[in-house]
Amino acid sequence: MKVLVTGANGFAGSWLVRRLLAENHEVVGAVGAAAAGGAGLLTEEEKARVRWLQFDLADAGSIARLAAIPTDAVVHLAAISSVSDSLRDPGLTWELNAVGTARLMGALAERRAMGAMDPVVLVVSTGEVYGPGEPRRRREDDPLRPCSPYAASKAGAELAALETWRRTGLRVVVARPFPHTGPGQSTRFVIPAFAQRIVVARKARAPVVKVGNLDPVRDLLDVRDVADAYLALLARGSPGEIYNVASGTGHRLEVVFHRLAEVAGHQAIPEVDPNLARAVDVPHLVGDPGCLQAATGWTPRIPLDQTLHDVLDAQAD
Repeated sequence: MKVLVTGANGFAGSWLVRRLLAENHEVVGAVGAAAAGGAGLLTEEEKARVRWLQFDLADAGSIARLAAIPTDAVVHLAAISSVSDSLRDPGLTWELNAVGTARLMGALAERRAMGAMDPVVLVVSTGEVYGPGEPRRRREDDPLRPCSPYAASKAGAELAALETWRRTGLRVVVARPFPHTGPGQSTRFVIPAFAQRIVVARKARAPVVKVGNLDPVRDLLDVRDVADAYLALLARGSPGEIYNVASGTGHRLEVVFHRLAEVAGHQAIPEVDPNLARAVDVPHLVGDPGCLQAATGWTPRIPLDQTLHDVLDAQAD
């Protein structure tokens, strides 16, 4: 199978590319101009097996050229994926995440109408679209209450993609991954940030570690399980459907912090720093994976302690 992956140089994109290559798929990796050489998480051998292309989500011509490449499947990951980045420039976030997705779906639909190809298109959204709600597992038919430009723009991207499916028949499948982590994730995200600070504190023999809000409950997955879920959806997802990629288990961030410290062998004392807290934080965000499991048989296989161990090892390196 020939698979086009946008954002192939990103965190989840790199792990997905690795899985695709392991299964001997042909991979086209679409990346921004600044990262045209490929993803740092991949080995040189893996990079050499990918056809790397530059593209720009804000440029309709660039998107049209990308969509002209014959493929069997497309995984659309390219986006502004950080809440903090989206708050700095909400307009750009909407331009890339929502409008860029609409342009890409439109270009792919045009190619399909010409008979050039009929790809399965996996549009990767986020569990953050649900926003605040009752402390229970979120289901795909729950109302959306996004509370950041990132989450709102992803909800917009979903609407654009599914509208294209209804209008043109482009085989769009939407994934809503809940928070995931693993080796190679940026310290702009909470678990690697915890790990980095704990490792630094351990080396300095300092007991106190600065943290943000530790009250939220999160569904935490390993990025390698998420990559497996994306592959499963390419093979067995139904066009026009939305699937939570989640474990169904919630973890309070305070508990995760102490588990990380225990794995690291350091008795860390968390100290809340208001500068590290989000302006708006969803108190409880846990997903119901029932639809995904019923459709594909996928289930997460990597325990949280193993993920935390691997994140710590990556920080120590």
